[in-house]
Amino acid sequence: MTHSSLSAKSSGNAAYDALLDLLRSGAISPGDRLREEDVAQQLNLSRTPVREALRKLEAGGIVEHRPRIGAVIRSLSHTEIVELYEMRIVLERTAARMAAQHGSDAEFDTLDAMNREIDTRRDAPSVGAAINQDFHRTLYLAARNRFLLSSAQTINSALLLLGRTTYLDPDRMSVVVDQHNDIITALRNRDGAAAEAAAEAHLQTSLRYRLRGQSR
Repeated sequence: MTHSSLSAKSSGNAAYDALLDLLRSGAISPGDRLREEDVAQQLNLSRTPVREALRKLEAGGIVEHRPRIGAVIRSLSHTEIVELYEMRIVLERTAARMAAQHGSDAEFDTLDAMNREIDTRRDAPSVGAAINQDFHRTLYLAARNRFLLSSAQTINSALLLLGRTTYLDPDRMSVVVDQHNDIITALRNRDGAAAEAAAEAHLQTSLRYRLRGQSR
């Protein structure tokens, strides 16, 4: 492989990561059109790595190609949102149960610190939402199962298609913090069944807020 092809590959990965970051931050949203030349200018890259990144996003189900329009960030239907949360619940129940068994006290302390940080960021919903993503990733890491973590990463990519964070709802962050505390308490008690139940209750509530937001 030549130096130029290696550079193009590296730039393609950089473009892919940058587009995911823009999607996470809300700078781009489901339904937005991604024109190669505009994205290349925004990222200060040539069109070749941007084209590679868009193909990778399309393969991952994040972007779809529409005739006469081009690359567009996918929007999830009501049914797809429900199906996505159903799978999240299955995975997160398992992660919570396994974390109660295998997680360390230091990891539970980390979850608690993250949750307290979310509580202090009520005036910055996007920051709280980012910390929340770290919270859930830490929960999966505490489960000590690489295949479970890999499955969760696939689901997390689809979560980017949900659009704006539900943390914009004034009551949402209080509910999140309380429900996270329920999960942490169950983990500290090494109670797998209670951790499972708390994780499911948390995601069922998340789904209700999400569907409420979609209907507005």
